Amino acid sequence: MYPAANISRKTKTLFVTLVVFITYSISLFPIGFCHARENETQFNEGLALLLQRNFKQKEVGIKKIAASSDPRSEKILTSLLAGKFYRLKKDTTLVYTTFNESVAEVTSAIDGKPLGSVKKRKLKKITINNKLRGILKNALAEIRLGSNDPKVREKAADNLLNNPTPESARLLEKLLKTEKDETIIKILTTASHIVNLRNPDNEQKILALDNLQGNLTPVVRNEISRLVTDESDPVVLKKAESVLASLDAKVSFYGFLETIFFGLSLGSVLVLAAIGLAITFGVIGVINMAHGELIMIGAYTTYVIQQLMPESIGIALLLSIPAAFCVSGLTGIIIERSVIRFLYGRPLETLLATFGISLVLQQTVRSIFSPLNRSVASPEWMSGSLQLNPILSLTNNRIAILVFSLLVFAGLYFVLKKSSIGLQVRAVSQNRKMARAMGIQAARVDALTFGLGSGIAGIAGVALSQLTNVGPNLGQNYIIDSFMVVVFGGVGNLWGTLIGGLSLGVANKFLEPWAGTVLAKILILVFIILFIQKRPQGLFPQKGRAAG
Repeated sequence: MYPAANISRKTKTLFVTLVVFITYSISLFPIGFCHARENETQFNEGLALLLQRNFKQKEVGIKKIAASSDPRSEKILTSLLAGKFYRLKKDTTLVYTTFNESVAEVTSAIDGKPLGSVKKRKLKKITINNKLRGILKNALAEIRLGSNDPKVREKAADNLLNNPTPESARLLEKLLKTEKDETIIKILTTASHIVNLRNPDNEQKILALDNLQGNLTPVVRNEISRLVTDESDPVVLKKAESVLASLDAKVSFYGFLETIFFGLSLGSVLVLAAIGLAITFGVIGVINMAHGELIMIGAYTTYVIQQLMPESIGIALLLSIPAAFCVSGLTGIIIERSVIRFLYGRPLETLLATFGISLVLQQTVRSIFSPLNRSVASPEWMSGSLQLNPILSLTNNRIAILVFSLLVFAGLYFVLKKSSIGLQVRAVSQNRKMARAMGIQAARVDALTFGLGSGIAGIAGVALSQLTNVGPNLGQNYIIDSFMVVVFGGVGNLWGTLIGGLSLGVANKFLEPWAGTVLAKILILVFIILFIQKRPQGLFPQKGRAAG
């Protein structure tokens, strides 16, 4: 033992601190233990009250279970709300049930142990009424809004917003005092205003309407519509009608923007499908009825690569772009070298020959992959949507395809305007004899042009595989639309193809709601026929030597 005189002052301070800490911890233990015992007692009392027939006693039981902070509370209340909470008739054991005809698999609600199969007649359902349903929803919302996970709290707030009840007012007031997340606070505030719309006090209703001005949440609009229908006070009614008219105007505006977006996304698909055809049709004058099958080959190339790389869907999709270009482009060159080269200057015969080739390609694909459609998965970054507001959301896959089509257009435009092969293609398209006199191999340029157009069609197939199933008839759905885009925009003009495709896509989406899908296409076809009568060379006719 050290003498007391030799113990340093620092050691004494540390020793005293340690003694105080231990003493304080021991003093807190009975408090924590008693609190836990109190919660357990409250939980058990709540379960016992659920066994009573009286709904008021059940209401007290639900509130006791919710207030007990027991981890089993949420599952019990959820099961009770869903009508799947029962008790065994023989000993009143509370159980969760999963029915299979007249037999149920039961699990103890107390300890979660499976109790095997029980006949339905040996079970008694714990019944609830509409008032208890509202109390249960509030209780579950309060439990979930106490979670540490912001996503769980946000989902619970949304549920509370979509199921407002007069009983929610106090709960919302309590939650708004403790919540820190701005998004959740906004949801809870909206829910609080909706509850006030059902308040008998007209001043509260008008205040709530002022606060909900411009709020595009669907439940807000529904509640104000209900108020307009049921309200008898002229002042409140006038205010509600004014707010509703303002909301309807905003909804119409964002609906208009959404229609434009879907039209542009459809137009981008038409541009991708038609841009390769514009090259072959405009430069070498070939009416290629097998263009749709070249799109189909690109889509099947995407499917095959994804089957080879099932664990890396995103990488597989990116690799499919050059692969589809090469496969469809090589197929196009083979078609040009073996058939088309002998039919230049005879457009009707090229039409019949390429139509026969399209049938051969379809049957070949059916023989290899079967006639059944194949689905191509989308990577995570193309799934879901971009939510701009509660009314307007833009799907990620259509945004990606719209951007992709513009990039393909820009790349093709750069190749044709800035590269040597592009210069030769333009020379041959403008004056074939003069190009030959200058030493350009027109036959080689024709093959490369047909291959380039076919490769672009393959890239279009990659994009289409993200919007629809891949099948032997995939290309047939786009060949007529592609010809319409090329003719409308101006044969051989890339800018005409871009503007024409996007314009027809937007027009189609505006016509569909009141004319239907089929009639909308018929109306667009009639419009193009009439347009060509007045302007045979399309929106952007070629000029100079190219026009000849």
